Amino acid sequence: MTRFLHRLGRTTAAHPWRTLAAWLLVLAMATVAGGAFGGTPQDDFDVQGAPALAGIESLREHFPGSGAAGSSAQVVVHDPAGGQVSDADVADLTARLTEVDHVTSVAPPRFSEDRDTALLTVVFDVPVTDPDLSGGRGVEALETAVEGAGEGLQVELGGQLPNTSPEEVQGTGELVGVVVALVLMVAVLGTVVAAGLPLLVALAGLGVSAAGVTLLAAVTDVSTTAPTVAVMVGLGVGIDYALLLVSRHLEHLRSGVPVVEAAGRATAAAGRSVVFAAAIVLVSLMGLPLAGVPIYSSYGFATGIAVVAVATAALTLVPAFCGLLGRRLLPRRERRGLPPRRPRPVRAPLSARWAAAVARRPVPWALTALLLMTALALPALDMRTFPRDVSNNASDSTTRQAYDLIATEFGAGANGPLTVVVDRAAVGDEGVAAAAAQLRAVDDVVAVTGPVVSPHGQVAVLEAQPAFGPADERTSALLEQIRADLDGAEVTGSTAMFSDISVLLSDRVWLVVGFVVAVSMVLLAAMFRSAIVPLKAAALNLLSIGAAYGVVTAVFQWGWGANLMGLDHAMPVSSWLPILMFAILFGLSMDYEVFLLSRIRENWLRSGDAPAAVVQGVAGTGRVISTAAAVMVVVFLGFATESDLVVRQLGLGMAVAVLLDATVVRMVLVPATMTVLGSRSWWLPAWLDRLLPTIEAEAAGEGFGDGPGSEASVDGRRHDEVRTRVPG
Repeated sequence: MTRFLHRLGRTTAAHPWRTLAAWLLVLAMATVAGGAFGGTPQDDFDVQGAPALAGIESLREHFPGSGAAGSSAQVVVHDPAGGQVSDADVADLTARLTEVDHVTSVAPPRFSEDRDTALLTVVFDVPVTDPDLSGGRGVEALETAVEGAGEGLQVELGGQLPNTSPEEVQGTGELVGVVVALVLMVAVLGTVVAAGLPLLVALAGLGVSAAGVTLLAAVTDVSTTAPTVAVMVGLGVGIDYALLLVSRHLEHLRSGVPVVEAAGRATAAAGRSVVFAAAIVLVSLMGLPLAGVPIYSSYGFATGIAVVAVATAALTLVPAFCGLLGRRLLPRRERRGLPPRRPRPVRAPLSARWAAAVARRPVPWALTALLLMTALALPALDMRTFPRDVSNNASDSTTRQAYDLIATEFGAGANGPLTVVVDRAAVGDEGVAAAAAQLRAVDDVVAVTGPVVSPHGQVAVLEAQPAFGPADERTSALLEQIRADLDGAEVTGSTAMFSDISVLLSDRVWLVVGFVVAVSMVLLAAMFRSAIVPLKAAALNLLSIGAAYGVVTAVFQWGWGANLMGLDHAMPVSSWLPILMFAILFGLSMDYEVFLLSRIRENWLRSGDAPAAVVQGVAGTGRVISTAAAVMVVVFLGFATESDLVVRQLGLGMAVAVLLDATVVRMVLVPATMTVLGSRSWWLPAWLDRLLPTIEAEAAGEGFGDGPGSEASVDGRRHDEVRTRVPG
């Protein structure tokens, strides 16, 4: 691999215009293909194994084209002055709604006790995932129909169709994050040209990946938030990968290596880390389908496309631009060979001095860091999850306004009634009446509607209104109680389905964690030829992810600092977050692990001095890892300003995890633990060495032959000779 990457870097640097032309051609072809054959993202909530799915399928069978099958919307009409909503205004609005495409009926209005609010239910003959309704098109048609309805009346849209419509991506926070990231890179790399290069490369990769995600949506369901998550991760890792390559290239330029050879060596050494870092991210993402939820599969595939695209862009475009720009990447004074304006005394880099300080007293440093990470992770023990709920939307959105009006005028449970499907053919009308009576006897049920019988009389449908909203922590217990009391009946609806999804995801999280950790450890063991390094890396990554869970729980669920996040109340953590955040963060954390350990291993193979190799590795990567992490943190915080709850929580959680991983973990825990372990860090049993695939012919270094000083030798000795000195 190292030889291949070296040739790739030299070739693209020697022929930059050919490389750029090839990328422009690929980008143009992908854009055209995406526009011609691409699909539209849409959410698929049909989760196999969820008890509510059986009821939904029964409704679809016996009530085709009916709102009972889950294709409906609510229109809330309210008089802010407190006057009564007139029948004429309601009739006019009903007539307008009936003319909307795919609307089969508008149910008779339900009035509040003081008649200042009317609730209309609009029934469609197609599901909310239909192309004519998805992507916000259905909501736009409803907004057009209700525009100007009733002088002085407030009209808001709620129900399943508006509630599942994707939130509009603002982009302001992301733009600010990118600008801040550019400023950080200018400060570290020294020139605007060098700093803009990683950003340009990442954007090129994202352009291709955007077309790829669009094509993916044409052949399978892609969640409406999956493209945003893909951009978030792709932008972060793309800048990281390119920054690592540019930093290594600048090192070679400063040491006098010719431009083309410097690009080749940087691609060989840093590019190898990029390849394996991206591979581990992909492995983590491929664990998402194990959750058994279609939305997770789309997250994994869409984000995987982005990671492959930006990694490929980094490995080809960075050396091409380096070859094209030559020494213009260096500051002007360095290009002219002038001394610095303010000569500074020669001393070891700050990261080297820091690593040496940690190495002198590794145990106290490690214990202090562990105490901090554990304290941050403790709130995660109280984490409660529930899928996205309208009550968590922005207070000025129409769905949130509708939710609040319904809760005020009709009760909180009216926003999430439970649909009960009774087999009328088996129990008869007496059984249906008995089921209704049992529902009314349940303490937390405040109202039960009369039965609606299917056209063929096979099933009857009842609606039970809980005393609390759908995201309330009592929802799951109420659902279990009703299912236990009504033997043979099916309890379904969006509230029941979301509650079932939360339970299923809680049960399956360990399957995803086990798969991702196990496969990642095998890759790390094969890459670094060590049994200890993968165990340590997995443990520290889990620790940083746990701390991120704790911070998200404290901010969103406990409400600590909620105002800083633009929240007006505390809320549960999204059910989609734990597994999604784990899969992404485990891969991203391994990026820095690979970057750091690659340098440590290079020094270890050269010198055989394990403690010194740790200090040298931290010194060699401390600045670039800190910069890359800072860039990723500001990018993720930009996404944390979005209105979509999943994106907001994911942005904050990932920013916290990356910050902790690049500071507490990489700068304290890794050097402390590896200093304590010493040469034992690189221990690998002989039997495991034979079983593991050989994925490196040579270690990442600067030479490309087999002679002394090459990466295949250490002081003239082969790698296997060095390994024989390791205990065990």
